[in-house]
Amino acid sequence: MTFDTVIHGGTVVTAEGQFQGDVGIAEGRIAAVAERIEGGARRIDAGGRLVLPGGIEAHAHIAQESSAGVMSADDYLSGSISAAFGGNSSFIPFAAQHRGQSVDEVIATYDARGARSVIDYSYHLIISDPTPEVLQDQLPRAFARGITSFKVFMTYDLMNLGDAGMLDILTVARTHGAITMVHAENNDMVKWMNRQLAARGLTAPKYHAISRPELAEEEAIHRAIQLAKLVDAPLFIVHVSTARGAEIVRQEKFNGARLFAETCPQYLALTRDDLDRPGMEGAKFICSPPLRGADTQAALWHHIAQGTFESVSSDHAPYRFDETGKFLNGADAPYPKIANGMPGIAARLPWLFSEGVVKGRITAEQFVALSSTNAARTFGCTTKGQIAPGMDADIAIWNPETRRVVTQADMHDNMDYTPFEGMELQGVPEIVMTRGEVIVEHGSLKAREGQGRFFGRAPVDPRGRQGYLAPEFDPAQNFGTVLR
Repeated sequence: MTFDTVIHGGTVVTAEGQFQGDVGIAEGRIAAVAERIEGGARRIDAGGRLVLPGGIEAHAHIAQESSAGVMSADDYLSGSISAAFGGNSSFIPFAAQHRGQSVDEVIATYDARGARSVIDYSYHLIISDPTPEVLQDQLPRAFARGITSFKVFMTYDLMNLGDAGMLDILTVARTHGAITMVHAENNDMVKWMNRQLAARGLTAPKYHAISRPELAEEEAIHRAIQLAKLVDAPLFIVHVSTARGAEIVRQEKFNGARLFAETCPQYLALTRDDLDRPGMEGAKFICSPPLRGADTQAALWHHIAQGTFESVSSDHAPYRFDETGKFLNGADAPYPKIANGMPGIAARLPWLFSEGVVKGRITAEQFVALSSTNAARTFGCTTKGQIAPGMDADIAIWNPETRRVVTQADMHDNMDYTPFEGMELQGVPEIVMTRGEVIVEHGSLKAREGQGRFFGRAPVDPRGRQGYLAPEFDPAQNFGTVLR
């Protein structure tokens, strides 16, 4: 066999194990994995390094307007470059529908934006206006194109669908083999807390954490799961930030719910104390759900190690620390008027490797699962997330010994800060490949604008999760009336 590239002498790590071996690449695909492979038009010596599947960033906001009208700082060029420097070979950002928009219009807009990407990309649709036309015509058409995940919100007035709207989306998603993602926070709890704090003049950034209680997330996670169980639809809980929220997910998964979940590095690396930095510095750390305490970090690490979460995603939401981003509503804006989110797409995997693998909290195999393989399986990326013959040659070669201190310059994005500034990390992706082409090599960008491709995705595969049959939907118990 003739190979375009052979990666030799490395330690190949998959979600199932690791071994010394070579990887042969031909026409953008992995053609062979063996103990030793000769030849190759290009030979890459990976001696002493780890050969991993390229990361799949499955939660990022790229070239996306928020419901408040704030455009994220990163477009598909800068965002994909930043992702690549962080060890990612592909990503699935959100394509947001706002009230009054058709899904067809949204997809056309993001197709134009995505064409600049240097890595492969797909979309999760955000649905905020589930009209009958959207539910009956537009979402099925998006699914037929391979957009098999939809996100809904239980908070924010301009995005919140209410329980009935969620049930409509969940039912459509289940019918077409898609998965529904949910931002779970109790909207009325948050709004009530905002009013109480505002009445007392407590509007500095640090009060953002108080305004969104842990109970607001925990209640909404529980409610979202019950809604999904009613119609037996797969559900993905995004950015779990609380110990009790994670425990609810664990228990429901144990009982067979078709349930998936993630957490994010910021909930493991930062705490609510960061919101209390001098002046308005705390605005850099405003995200929702908010940062919690150190005790929560320990609980989330436990759930990561025990398999509660499918992935650790960045929730990259890049709003600059200026009037175009965080302070669109003024330099002294109260916390509810400060743009909500923080960057992290380049730091996600180096941080997780250093704090997880190097410090012994997770294995290298778990790192691969959390960074790539599980996302591929959950979201139907059938040719990505594994080092095996026939898969896309999306590969990252990591030096597990290299140490570096995080700086904003290393993020390669359009931001003016990183919340991980000054942290010392061990483990660096030295070479990153998308479909066999080197896009990052020893700190240099080798990619060209627009070389990434849109990829459609397969239906969700809920095997191993038995699901839930509500008695009201059981023909044996409901007098023969079938509602499904």
